[in-house]
Amino acid sequence: MTASRRDSHAGQDLIVRDYAEGDYPSCRSLWAELTEYHRLIYADPSIGGHDPGAGFDDYLAMPNRARLWVADLDGEIAGLAGLLDRGTSGEVEPVVVTEAVRGQGIGGRLIDRAVQEARASGFEYLAIRPVARNVAAIRRFHAAGFRTLGGHVDLTMDLAPRRHEWLPGQTVHGLDFGY
Repeated sequence: MTASRRDSHAGQDLIVRDYAEGDYPSCRSLWAELTEYHRLIYADPSIGGHDPGAGFDDYLAMPNRARLWVADLDGEIAGLAGLLDRGTSGEVEPVVVTEAVRGQGIGGRLIDRAVQEARASGFEYLAIRPVARNVAAIRRFHAAGFRTLGGHVDLTMDLAPRRHEWLPGQTVHGLDFGY
């Protein structure tokens, strides 16, 4: 499905459309921006290695990548979102909106598109897995309808010295966790 919806967005045209090869430089830059944000929230400059955009290349090569969309705001790529096929379920991965236009509903439009496509694909569930410290994303995803803890909760144990400190303050089932 390549159909897109054009809306007026703060006086600009916003189109959510399928990713095209010409979008590669902008999308790789968005991936680097997301990686830099993860470096910031974890206070760990090593996240993503020496090339913070390289993860986008790995993402494009994933065999279970079902769809990828971009948010085109007056001819500029302002965001991207993808859908992974996990068999009977789908996973929204990634969702990235450039910092200059965050909080303006662009991510919500991208998520809406992923939800529509997941339904059309016949998935029984749709998951989204932000990193634990991306509180802003978790709040936005919750507001978008992701309100159930899924089939797995990732619990981790340090086996080597950390490059960052875990923050205290998360409780699940009455148990305290760092994040």
